[in-house]
Amino acid sequence: MPIAVVAIGGNSLVKPGERGTLEEQRANLSVTCEGIAAVMAAGYRVVVTHGNGPQVGDALLRSEMAAAQVPPLTLDVCVAETQATIGYLLQQILQETLQRHGLRRPVVTMVTQVLVSQRDPALHNPSKPVGPFYSREEAERRRTAHGWTMVEDSHRGYRRVVPSPEPKEIMELAAIQGALANDSLVIACGGGGIPVVFKRERLVGIDAVIDKDRVSSLLAWELEAELFLISTGVDQVALNFGTPQERAVANLTILEARRYLREGQFAAGSMGPKIEAALAYLERGGGLAVLTSPERIPEALQGMAGTRITPMEGSKHKAGKRQRALDASSGEPG
Repeated sequence: MPIAVVAIGGNSLVKPGERGTLEEQRANLSVTCEGIAAVMAAGYRVVVTHGNGPQVGDALLRSEMAAAQVPPLTLDVCVAETQATIGYLLQQILQETLQRHGLRRPVVTMVTQVLVSQRDPALHNPSKPVGPFYSREEAERRRTAHGWTMVEDSHRGYRRVVPSPEPKEIMELAAIQGALANDSLVIACGGGGIPVVFKRERLVGIDAVIDKDRVSSLLAWELEAELFLISTGVDQVALNFGTPQERAVANLTILEARRYLREGQFAAGSMGPKIEAALAYLERGGGLAVLTSPERIPEALQGMAGTRITPMEGSKHKAGKRQRALDASSGEPG
């Protein structure tokens, strides 16, 4: 049975303007879980990855506010905490959704560690905003007291930025493979995974965050997934986004997507990382990458919505499982 990796974004949990209450997150996840059920109904074994931007920020804020009463939590522990919390919500809603569609499968969340290199230049160049916004005065106080790197973000205040290194190895990969082999739906690599390094032959967490789309791309390749589906805030990828010349695109080849990326069509803070992740998966030998909104996942599986990125015609693929991705592009997965 072919494998699909479904990466769901922050919009699947918290919509713009929402506070991010549990009730709001449950309602939002219900829509996304319908799409995930459609992927499973199409004949795939499924691994779900997810973002945790707002949630890890909330965890850091709670830790800061309670520091006078209990020891504060480090960033890697906050990532682990949100993996478990979001996984719990997803497990409950997915189980309900799958049962409603007659798809009885075990659903399991794996708290996932991801190895990064201690030589990664990104570790010396913090760039990923985390946590709440601060005034200039408060940001300066925290810079002095904690040694944080603080930057102005979107003219809304100052935020802490942390390194975002490249994922090298998913430490729980064998466990994910084993759960898939037992016909489980697996939730893994939440929030990009917990970034870890080896120190004296021990795994140690670090204060960093890994891009969720990058690690999802790595996971899709490691699992030899035939489908890499990225759920995002728009129905289709668009060229000239936000201009009168805006044009939605239903199909792209690797070469076209790479060219548009070089031309700056996909912003670094929004669609760019998703396109890069899709290209990394395909250029390693992946079969089919699809980008669409949570609501349109069922239609996107049939080629009736979303944006499909495929290898250029005539390129060589790995034999066997990979070939089934070509069937998926005609709406006949598995």
